[in-house]
Parts: sequence; structure tokens; C-alpha cells
Amino acid sequence: MNGRFRLLALDIDCTLLRSDKALSPRTRGAVDAARAAGVRLVLVTGRRHSSARKVADDLGGEVPLVLHNGALVMEAGQVVQVRPLPRAAARRAVLAGRAQGLQPVVHRGLRGEGHLVVAEDARGSRLVSYYLDRNGPDVRVVPDLLEVLEEEDPIQIMFGGPREEMDAAHPLLAAALREEARIERTVYPQNGVVLLDVIGPGVGKAEALAFLQGRWGIAARETLAIGDNWNDREMLARAGLGFVMGNADPDLQRLGFPVLPTNDEDGVATAIEQHVLGAQAADALAAKSKRG
Repeated sequence: MNGRFRLLALDIDCTLLRSDKALSPRTRGAVDAARAAGVRLVLVTGRRHSSARKVADDLGGEVPLVLHNGALVMEAGQVVQVRPLPRAAARRAVLAGRAQGLQPVVHRGLRGEGHLVVAEDARGSRLVSYYLDRNGPDVRVVPDLLEVLEEEDPIQIMFGGPREEMDAAHPLLAAALREEARIERTVYPQNGVVLLDVIGPGVGKAEALAFLQGRWGIAARETLAIGDNWNDREMLARAGLGFVMGNADPDLQRLGFPVLPTNDEDGVATAIEQHVLGAQAADALAAKSKRG
């Protein structure tokens, strides 16, 4: 094994998982081999705990999770760091988003509960309808979203919609929030959808990963990070080696990060085989994958 890297930091959607949301045999084999050789693994995602936990359980063993783009960090099923969005900033985000015709989804649960709150008048929103359909038990529909925000600090406020609409709203939201919060942008070129996640100031995947590196005594240069989206950019820049997936937004690919094959072409496995596992181990995995 190449001893340069001691930590793998992997995004989930469109990175670790294929487009069909499954983990390919080759990628699973590469991740398993790296972990067996003593390399630590952390999944770094914008997902909620319940959703990310399914992927971690499928991988097996104890897999730490960085959730909500860095706002929540869990290890061994316990929260080890939480960085909520202050209520005042959350309120400002909701009002600023509504001024642009956007419907917010509020993420709550400082212990990883993953609760979602939407307003009654948001049912016509495509994004809200999607969350109601997929996450029914976790979604709370309320008459007054601003009143709910007075109960506790949320994890994040999320907006989503067509790329043209969200690209126009992004600078206006940023101007309204100023230094009170930051906005992470996730682009899905395949369907033209963009998500804007409003999170606390200083929160991000890179910050959360740095927290775990310090906790585990692993240097940034010993970290290999892989992602496919703009919310991964800082994490990739701060890792010893950061890769962007071949299915990523073309504008992100042009920033200069080395580009892997796509998530449907085992890009994650390619990086692990070439930069973490030795040539002999990589050849054995490739042969096993072809036989399987």
C-alpha cells in the first residue's frame, strides 16, 4: 500500500454512488481494501443523518459522517460537533428567499434527528413536494415557518429550483445575509437543478474535515478527498490530494483539480487504486471486479 494517505474523505451522491444510487462492486472492493490496510474513511455530504447512515451501514463497520455540508459531525453514532445556523440568520434567509419567490425547507435536529419543516403555502413548490413524497414521516408542515424558527436554531435553510432561477437568487440571498451565514451551492447539470444551502458562518465540509483530522491526529497532506460539486471545492483544495469527478459541473472541472472518471465509471475506485493501494493490490482488485 502507498503509505502517503491515512484518510479517505468521500462525498456520497454522484461520487461514491453511481447514478442509480448503488455502490459498484469495484468501488466497494477498493474502499474495503483501503480500510483493511488501515486507512480511515469519512463520508462528507450534504445529506441528513438518516439518509447518509444507510450508505454507511451498507459499507459496514463504523463510518464517521460529516452531514449538512459540515454543520453536523457524527462518530460512532454520536454527535461530536454541531454548528447550527443562528435563528436570526435563519429568519433573514427565509424572508430573503421568499422575496425572491423561493420556498424554504428548514432542517432541524441538533442530535441528527433530521427533521424537515415547510410552510403550508409551500405545497405547490416542486422541491417541497419532492421532500413530502420522499420523507413524509420526517416532514412537518406548519402554518408559520418563522414562528417555528423561534423554537431552536436550525441546522440549515435550503432552497432549490431551476438553475437560472437559483443563479439569479444566489447573489441576492448572499447580500441579504452578509456575514451572518454562508451559502453552499450544489449544481446538478443532468437535470438543471441547483440547491442553495444556508448554513452558519464558518461552516463547511473543509472545516468539519479539519476538525476530524485534528481529533484523529491526521494531517491534511495525509488526506485524499473526492467530490463532484461546488460544496466540495474547499475540502478538495485543503486535502493533500483532491479529485473532482468526471460527471461534475464543467465549470468546476475547469478549476484545476485532477479529474477522475465519472461515478458510473468507478472514478472513486480509480483514485484509491492508483493513489492509496499498491499496484499489486490494485491489479488484484481489478481482476476480481472483472470476474464478478
